[in-house]
Amino acid sequence: MSENTKVALVTGGNRGVGYELVKLLALSGYQVILTSRDPEKGQEAAQKLQESALDVSFVLMDVDHQESIRQAALTVNERFGRLDVLINNAGVYLGENGSILTMDPSILEQTMATNFFGAYHVIRSFIPLMQKHGYGRVINVSSEYGAIREMSYRGAGAYKLSKLALNGLTRLVAAEINGDIKINAVDPGWVSSDMGGPSAPRTPRQAAESILWLATLGPDGPNGEFFRDGRRVDW
Repeated sequence: MSENTKVALVTGGNRGVGYELVKLLALSGYQVILTSRDPEKGQEAAQKLQESALDVSFVLMDVDHQESIRQAALTVNERFGRLDVLINNAGVYLGENGSILTMDPSILEQTMATNFFGAYHVIRSFIPLMQKHGYGRVINVSSEYGAIREMSYRGAGAYKLSKLALNGLTRLVAAEINGDIKINAVDPGWVSSDMGGPSAPRTPRQAAESILWLATLGPDGPNGEFFRDGRRVDW
């Protein structure tokens, strides 16, 4: 790997939007680390991209478990020595449109564990690699359901709260980090995937293309903002 080659990591990169993000980053010249909690699916996805002559590596990481995240961070540091782009893409949508008051509390707990605490622990573990070189771009894949206005409507309570918390985390981290390290949240829209279902109007490729520009922000680019299709949206 050339010293000038930037390294990017995508959580939940074995399928859907995550897979397309890995592919587009590799096509853009990044050394890409595809992470997945399923070793077989992760290896298979990485190998498929490698067969297309793309510079993609697989690293096992389950964002629901801090030790798995810690081990992945150690592996990335040992193998690459740096991280320039981090995309927190892994997420779950559980309980469908259940009421926050009547759903099994375990649904909320599991949703928060993946969508919020997973991203939180990943950021905490990988930011030091960015700080070592004074450069980094963090992208939190959020949702329009995480906007504060959505809290006025019933349904999808666990998912909404998890993305609201992720948006708040984005703002807090942006206020705390120094140097040319930027963190932003992005709404990919309603995507046809295992999570979004077959009726969704946007393909994973289209969603990935709407996200990728945040990985290439210049030093004067936005920090701590929320975007959809390249435009700022209200929190």
